[in-house]
Order: sequence, then C-alpha cells, then structure tokens
Amino acid sequence: MKAVIKLSVVLLLVSVLQAQTATPKKKVSKPKPVNADVQALKDAVATQQEQIKALSDQLQQTNQQLQQTNQQFQQTQQQLQQAQQAAADAQQKANAVAESSAPKDAVDKLNSEYADVQTSLTNNALSEQEQQKRFSGLEDSLGRFRWTGDMRVRGESFFQKYSGCTLCNDRNRARVRVRFGFEGKLNEDFIAGIALASGTLGDPTTTNETLTNFFDRKTIALDRGYITFNPVAHKWLSLTGGKFAYSWQRTGVTFDPDINPEGFVAKFSKDFSSAPMVKNVNLQFMSLLYNEASGAGGLYSGRDSFAVGGQIGGRLQPLKFWTLTPSFTILNFRYPDALLNTNFFAVQATSTNNADIIDPATGKVATFPLPGEGPGCTTPKSSGLQTSQACGFAANGMTNSTYVDAAGHLHFLSSFLYADLILNNQFKTGMARLPINLVLEYENNLNAAAHPFDYTVKNAVPDPVGAENKSLGKQSHAYMADISVGQQKKKNDFQLGYAFLRQEQDSAIASWTESDQRAPTNILQHRVYALWRVAPNATASFTWWHGRTLDPFLQNAALAPNLQVSDSTKPFYLAPGQSEPWLNRLQFDLIYTF
Repeated sequence: MKAVIKLSVVLLLVSVLQAQTATPKKKVSKPKPVNADVQALKDAVATQQEQIKALSDQLQQTNQQLQQTNQQFQQTQQQLQQAQQAAADAQQKANAVAESSAPKDAVDKLNSEYADVQTSLTNNALSEQEQQKRFSGLEDSLGRFRWTGDMRVRGESFFQKYSGCTLCNDRNRARVRVRFGFEGKLNEDFIAGIALASGTLGDPTTTNETLTNFFDRKTIALDRGYITFNPVAHKWLSLTGGKFAYSWQRTGVTFDPDINPEGFVAKFSKDFSSAPMVKNVNLQFMSLLYNEASGAGGLYSGRDSFAVGGQIGGRLQPLKFWTLTPSFTILNFRYPDALLNTNFFAVQATSTNNADIIDPATGKVATFPLPGEGPGCTTPKSSGLQTSQACGFAANGMTNSTYVDAAGHLHFLSSFLYADLILNNQFKTGMARLPINLVLEYENNLNAAAHPFDYTVKNAVPDPVGAENKSLGKQSHAYMADISVGQQKKKNDFQLGYAFLRQEQDSAIASWTESDQRAPTNILQHRVYALWRVAPNATASFTWWHGRTLDPFLQNAALAPNLQVSDSTKPFYLAPGQSEPWLNRLQFDLIYTF
C-alpha cells in the first residue's frame, strides 16, 4: 500500500511539472526584439532541464527504495512462513504428547533432560574458569623463576711421545656435558636455586661424560641446591647456604670451575656510583664443609673436615678505559687428610681389595669388582699401601707430598692455608667488541712444608735426614697470567687468548685444582684458546693445553707412560736435569646455552 501511495505522488509531481512547462497564453503586446526572445527561451529551457534532471534523480532514488522495500517484504514473508511452520510443528508435538498414554512422564523426562543439560553447561563453565585461574597462577609462579642451562659436545685428543716409547699411544675421545637449573624468588627477600648436571659422582672437577661403555645411560645428579637471603631493605647483605656456585673471585689454580662448593657464605657489598675511582667494595666470609665424621674414632676421632676464610675485593676504575677488579683471599683447610683416607663409595671405585684374602697365584691381595663408575681410588705412588688400606679422593691424580704413619694412615706432608691475590683487568680499545682482558694471580700456601720429599721417599714418617729435598725449599707458590682480546656477548663475537701457569707441588690441594691441565700440581702449563659466537646462544671453541711436570724428581710427580726416574737400568730412564716430554691436549667444543 505504501508503494502505491509513493507511486501516485511521483506521477502527480510529473504532471505538475509538465503543466508548468506548457506554453501559457499571452496577451498581445508589442513585439520584442528577436535576440531578447531567443535568450529568454534558452534560459527557460535550461531551467526546465535542471528541474527535469532533479526529478529524474528523485525518481531513481524512489525506485531504489521501492526495491529495498520489496526485498524486506519478501524476507518478512519467509520469516512468517517459517514461524507458521514452527508453530505447526510445535502443535503436532503438543498433540502427540497430549495423546500419549503417559503424558506426565514424558514431560517430566523432557524437563529432567533439560535440567541435566543446564547443569552440565554450568559445570563446564565453572571448570573452565577454575582451569583459567590455575593456569594464571602457574604462569605467575613460573614467571618468578630464571631458567639456565647448557649442552656441550667435545672432541678431544692427547699426544705425548718420546723416543722409543711403545706405550705412548695417541688418545682420542668424545664427551658430552649437560647442565640444567633454575633460580626463583621465594619472596622479596629469599632466592632459591636447583641445578642438575652430568658427570661421574666420584669426580666433582668435571661434568663431562665420555661416550663409551656400550651406549649405557649417563649419570645426572644434583649439582647445586641453595637458598640465598638478600633482603630488599638491606641490599648490601647476602647470605647463602647449601651447594652453590662460587660467590668469590678465584681461578683453576685453587678450584676447578666445575666444582660447586658446599657450606655457607656471607657477603657484604657496597656500591659507590658517584665516586671517581672506587665503584664497589665487598667482603666475604666462607665456611666450606667437605667431610663430616659420623662418630668417634678413626683418623680424626670424629672431627669434621672444613675450610674457613674470607675475601676482600672491589671494583676500581683508575682510568675511563681501565676497569680493575682486585681480590685477596685467605682460606684455611682443617683436617684435609680425610681426602687421602676415604671409602670406596666416595670415589665410585670399580674394584676393591680384601686384605684377609691372598691370591695364591700372585701372592697379592685379592681384587673384587664393585659397581662404581669411577674414577676410583687414588693411592700415591710412594705410599706402598693396598687400595683397601687407603683410598684417596683425587680424580686426576695425587701430586702433593704425602707420608704414612705407624697406623697405616696417609697424611699430607704440608698443611694448607691459601693466600691468593687476583688482579682482573679489562681495557677498552675503542672497539666495543675487542676489549683486552688481563688476569694476574699469585697464590701461596702459607702452611707448606719447609722442604719437599723426593722420589726416594716410600712409606715412612717424615725424616729430616735424607727424606727431604732441602735444595728446593717450599713448594708453595703458583703464578698465573691470562690475556685475551675480544668477548663473548653477541653473535659473531670472537675471543683469542693465551694463559701461562707455573704451579708448585704443595701450592694447593691436588683433589680440586683444574682438571684439564697436565697434572693437578707440580706443573708448567701453557694454554691457547679461541672462541666464536656462531649464534646468540651457540659458541664454537678450540683449546690447546701444552704442559709438562715441573719437577719430575719430586715424590708423586706425574710422569709419561713407562718413564723412570729411580732406576737408571731401565730403558726409559730420565736422568737428573732432564724434563718430562710435553703433553698436548686438544679440545674442540660446540656449546649451546639456554
């Protein structure tokens, strides 16, 4: 109906316009000039054409509105038909229910099913909300943790030869290292950390696993576990307890980098941001626990073995391009002889001896296998003891001076009180990726014996007459220098370096020094290394260890295979004044960090 009305209005408007454009009757008047009449006629025609165009546009709009109205009408008709069909279907269902023999039961059943569906939907919604809350809580908890770890694959070769040596075979092996851990805030004042690492349980100086033993599984064990108290109100204070990474400055001269000491550390640190040269001063106190005696009796009558000491350090900037990090450490080891008299389990021994059973074929103490994975017992060469009598904890060999008492217990000739000075320097070169790094170290065992033992000493209590080499004096000093150019921070960073070490026999306890060098102590060592950051989290490196025993004529000195210093009749006799052949150790590493 509305469409018809609109059409009528349009027709009426067209009629009116036509009437207006019709030529009206005019009164007879005086003729006007021809030019004026023609111009007036043109103007009238132009005006009419504009009016016709306007009406044509209006008509076109009206047609479009009519088409839209028609479409809406058709859609309304379809909806009406669908509603009528739905109503008819509902009526049929209602009639079917009404004609049923048990209409009440059917209606109740439908209501029950509908209620069950509603309950299920409600429960699902609540469960989803609860899961979202739990996920949000877990996300918040994980956000407080910092994940760390790395994996290293290594190819390694050893070369040490001298004329006529048939046992000096080259050695090649592949190794893998895996470390993973996390550190998180328990609250604003406490931090806790846990880390796992590969490596044999009886050797704390390495986390490497050699690819051998018939594809067996490798050992993973707790490498760190600690809690640190660092209060927000007193940021200068930090207290740590457990098994933790070093918090003080040190090098492999005293402790291998893979060792994580156990005990307690207190650190006091103060920053001076506005000071011209002194940027930080810190003081640390360490109490390191390395053997707990479970009862009375034995070597120390139930006394525990531990180390106590402290370090004073800081950070200085003497010049704009020079940053100096100095430190001085004093560390005193109490009752260290426990390292020489430990049990088979502590060193993961692969075999043991029973002193009560003598092999009739050899006349020696019988040997029995053990399930340990190594490295096993280390008994000093000069002790003359059976493994069952003394099991030394020294995975890389015992090179300190030792002796045996009347009861058959092994002892260190020296006591150990470290005095360790380290100067860590970094110089800017004007190229951000090429700083110069220089580390200098002097370490002295203040409690070293006055004179070392030579190779003639066997299982005897120290004898000032003939048992000591008085021409050498204390074997207590270590000197180290390490210089490198470059850094390892960004992709394609390079670092090239060289290190020199001269470490005397009793300068440090042999059980814990750097495991990759020629021997734990009594060495002259050179090291050349290169690193390339091939990706933001991947590094390729090469290290060449070139070292030899410093004095091969001292007691417990490490010697090349089959080399002799005590019997001049042997074919491979090392005469006084001669040196041990150099041992070359090449390492090729690919390290991935995350």
